Order: sequence, then C-alpha cells, then structure tokens
Amino acid sequence: MPKPDTTTTRQLDDPRTAYARPPFPRQREPQSGDVEDIDPRPDHGEDTYVGANRLAGLRALITGSDSGIGRAVAIAFAREGADVLVTYRSEEDDAAETVRLVEAAGRRAIAVGGDLGEESHCRRLVERARDELGGIDILVNNAATQRKRLQIEEITTEEWERILRTNLTATFWLCREAVTVMEPGASIINVSSIQAAQPSPSLLAYATTKGALITFSKGLSRMLAERGIRVNVVAPGPVWTPLVATTTDPEELTQFGAGSGLGRPAQPAELAGAFVFLASPAASYVTGAVLPVTGGDFIS
Repeated sequence: MPKPDTTTTRQLDDPRTAYARPPFPRQREPQSGDVEDIDPRPDHGEDTYVGANRLAGLRALITGSDSGIGRAVAIAFAREGADVLVTYRSEEDDAAETVRLVEAAGRRAIAVGGDLGEESHCRRLVERARDELGGIDILVNNAATQRKRLQIEEITTEEWERILRTNLTATFWLCREAVTVMEPGASIINVSSIQAAQPSPSLLAYATTKGALITFSKGLSRMLAERGIRVNVVAPGPVWTPLVATTTDPEELTQFGAGSGLGRPAQPAELAGAFVFLASPAASYVTGAVLPVTGGDFIS
C-alpha cells in the first residue's frame, strides 16, 4: 500500500479570524465610495486568488465591477482565463484599477461607465460585449444601490423607484438583452442578499429587490433551461465594500458583521469562488440554485 504523502503542508484557516473582525476604525466622513477610502482596505483577491483555467476562453459581463464583490469576481474570472467587460457608474479610477488587474492576468478588459437605471445603457453594455469580446458566456448582475431609512414615510417615490430600477429592473433588461447573444452552456449569476430572508427594516427597498431577484432567477432558470442557459443566485451576508461604507452610519459600521455566525463580515475575495463554480462547467447541472455565502446565516 502506498505511503501517504507527508510533505504537503496542511492549509486550514480559522474562518473566524481569517480576516479583520469588529470593532473597525471609525471611517472618515463623508465616505467617497472609493476603495482607498476604507479602513481596513477590502481584499478583492489581488494577492491571494490563484486560478486553475476553469473559465478558459470565456467572456463575462460583470456589473458593478469597479470595486467590492464585482472587482473580486473580475479578478477571479480573469485568473481562470476569462475576458471581462467591467461596468461602473462613476468610479472611473476604481474601474481602471480593475481593468489593470484583469490585464495583469493576461486577459482582455473593457471598462464602460454609465447608469444601469437607463434601459438604453443596459442595451449598450450587451452590444459592447458582443462587438468587442465576441459575445457573452457569463453575465453577473452584481451592481446595486441602497439607502437606509428608519420609517416608510421617509422613502420617496423617486428613491423607491430608483432602487428598484438599479437593483431589479436593470437585471431584467440585461438578462433580456444578453440571452440574444448567449449560446448553450452560458450562465447568468444574479446577486441577492441575506436581506432576502432576513430583511432589515431600515433597508426596506433594498431587501425587497433582493427577495424579488431570487423569485425572478428561479423563474428565469426554468424559462431558459430549454435553451441550455443556466441561471443561479449568489446570496451574500455582510461584506466589507464601499457600498456598505457609504450607506451605513459610521458608529454602526464599527461593528459591521459582528452579528454573523462567524462574528465578522466577509471580504469580497471570499465570495469569488462561488461565482467561479457557478460559471464553470463543474456546475453544468446547477440551475435555479441560491448559493448563500453568509457566514452562518440561513436563507430558506
């Protein structure tokens, strides 16, 4: 009988202490939304993610990929062999850094700014991916916005509709346009949240969109199954991102993620593997699924 290999070093990280835990430093005010303005700086996998050619030759459109979860996914996809269309709203410098990281992995990157709340912009994104990357094999609908309001009377109709258009309607527009250029084997990954199952009253509009995205994705997965296009959902818990920093009370932010099962928020890099799996051939029989990355909280 062969002897076990005893030269390999065991690699186990305690998930409770793998990254910084609360309390965090009080953040500077006002927050700019830039990656460099957050302490500690989010880890997108710049120095840690190692690819294995699992997405070789594929083409991805990732919304909100200038920072946070979107940047982590862009880095991982590139290191797995995919070209990436990076979308952002106004954070041009952050988007340029994502492009640099994708290109450093030897893949092609295109950055396109604009407002996902405009149907014509969503259409242009698909057209750019089709014309400049040659098509779309993976669509990741990650971009979102949120505003904390303590009472329903504080939510204006304009704000409500803005959040729904950015988080939910834009996903519909992009899916509708993208499937026209997708081939069998392509996949769509929509980003929901623990808020879909455990809505915070102060995030009423945001939580509503995240719950709706799960229903939308499940229905769309059955609709597109006959075309060989898979649709799945990643549902994060608390993640240390610029969106959180700019929309959370500074005092509350010092304890962000403390209530999760692991006692801390995720770093964006910790979500990348879930997206890679769902986009890869390894998940060829996975569609209509909700993959929670929540640090111990449950999504029913």
